[in-house]
Amino acid sequence: MGTFRDFEHAGWENPDTCTAYRDRLGPVVAQAVEPLLDAAAVAAEDRVVDVATGAGIVAAAAVRRGASVIGLDFSTEQLRRARADHPAIAVARADAGALPLVSSSVDAVVSSFGMPHFPDPEAFLRECARVLRPAGRLAFTVWAPPDRSPTFAAVFAALAHHGTMNVGLPPGPDFFRYADPATASRDLTEAGFADVSVTEVAQTWELPSPDDAVDALLHGTVHTAALLSRQPAGVLAKVRHAMRERLAAYDDGDAVRVPRPAVVVRATRP
Repeated sequence: MGTFRDFEHAGWENPDTCTAYRDRLGPVVAQAVEPLLDAAAVAAEDRVVDVATGAGIVAAAAVRRGASVIGLDFSTEQLRRARADHPAIAVARADAGALPLVSSSVDAVVSSFGMPHFPDPEAFLRECARVLRPAGRLAFTVWAPPDRSPTFAAVFAALAHHGTMNVGLPPGPDFFRYADPATASRDLTEAGFADVSVTEVAQTWELPSPDDAVDALLHGTVHTAALLSRQPAGVLAKVRHAMRERLAAYDDGDAVRVPRPAVVVRATRP
């Protein structure tokens, strides 16, 4: 079966997955970029590390603020795209739990929706505390959980009712773990951070139809895609039907505009 890290890595080395993520999820992911950089107080002259940089959109936005940025990712395919899209930005291959940086050397660490994909999130937090200078800032985004996100609610309710969550995936961290303020505060405090805050950011996912939400998850993600694609025969059709019913309320005739909020977690190294 392999490890969670191997599973995630294989998924994000797939060019089709990376393209679908950019095209289908990119517009909603982009809405959290400025709130993320604001949370980390990224400004001119800051040295910033963007972990799980993907195609480099957060790194590029930080550069536009005048920061000096390096983007890190474990996916060579994503780094290839980052280099192609943003050739002036330094990028390097690295795992989140072993940052190739000198201790106390950066002003801010940011990560856009990378945390749910890290096999050892506590190791990432410890590494952030190590590489940040005193008073350095950490900020990362995660997705709001199903009770506040209609697309996730519809998918997981349909799987619970019609399918199964046991599809042979390697065990990994809870996808929505850091959307919980108590958990985020505890883990960041234990890693050596202070002034922890957890803020929800309203976002709207604009889709041509509810089926496009399923297709985005099926082709532009790794973990959720595997949950959907490995279901018994007929379950995916039932998930699509559930999504159409759940998202009908957000169809204004021109598009389906469904809430898909992000959660921004911020902390400071004392």
